[in-house]
Amino acid sequence: MSKRLVLKLAVALAAASAFAPVQAQTTPIKFQLDWRFEGPAAFFLTPVAKGYFKAAKLDVSVDAGSGSGAAVNRVASGAYDMGFADLAALMEFHANNPDAPNKPVAIMVVYNDTPASVMALKKSGIKTPADLNGKKLGAPVFDAGRRAFPIFSKANNITGVQWTAMDPPLRETMLVRGDVDAITGFTFTSLLNLEARGVKAEDVVVLPYPDFGVKLYGNVIIATPKMLKENPAAVKAFLLAFTKGMKDVISNPALAIADVKARDGIINVELETRRLKLAIDTVINTPNARAEGFGQVNGPRLSLMASQVSDAFNTKTRVNPDAVWNGAFLPTKAELSILTKK
Repeated sequence: MSKRLVLKLAVALAAASAFAPVQAQTTPIKFQLDWRFEGPAAFFLTPVAKGYFKAAKLDVSVDAGSGSGAAVNRVASGAYDMGFADLAALMEFHANNPDAPNKPVAIMVVYNDTPASVMALKKSGIKTPADLNGKKLGAPVFDAGRRAFPIFSKANNITGVQWTAMDPPLRETMLVRGDVDAITGFTFTSLLNLEARGVKAEDVVVLPYPDFGVKLYGNVIIATPKMLKENPAAVKAFLLAFTKGMKDVISNPALAIADVKARDGIINVELETRRLKLAIDTVINTPNARAEGFGQVNGPRLSLMASQVSDAFNTKTRVNPDAVWNGAFLPTKAELSILTKK
């Protein structure tokens, strides 16, 4: 082959590559859960397993967590790009760290109602919030229900409560043993943990915070300001792919549990399926969520929560609702229409 022909071929190849479609670059996203790989982790593991994130040119890695406060801190540190945490914990971080350079921002509501509740055994005689006056309650010091209990107690005129702290694995055990009169916790966590300790569901009294005057939002997806500023397209793509996965999980929780089992082979499939269904029914597909729209917030309700958290958590500064929430990256209302009437 002559040098002239080789040169012509090289020029032709260069021209062809110049007009070839540019392959979209995959964006890596490190995501921090609020808790272990239990039933509700399916909300994030299913879109990974089904390839929804991958199809959106995202390489999403999901790690188990150890509480909402830790999730907020890890995202704030820059160790994670995005995460899942209780909105009250995020508000507390903002108000107590006003000068922090990388305060995470809530960009989508997943639990429209807080999962927090007070739980007691029927044999205790506790039937209503008024019966908690002067009683001994137990929960880990960082428990969302315990942190928000001042809001619950104010709404229901509860006084004289004594608190006992313990590690999470001991909470339900201490209630069963009678060491405390009642506990706070996420309903879909503690109720099933009590059953695992031999207590029948019908023998448990559950006082959900939303049913007794506490209109707090629950868990939200959070992201770093850096992520929002430097890669808004990836954030939008994440929320859209996540919403698609949520629709699948809501429509078939039993199938979605397989995606959790794939990440943690020792989970009890039956138990975690029930936990996932309970989460969907009590904090996701709720009347409030259907009224406000999945993923979205109601302005006055958000402002009220900011004020309540400021008071209950005794924060250094007042929570600014405009600083903790940014709904600009949400999918369209049509795309968010994934909740069906029960």
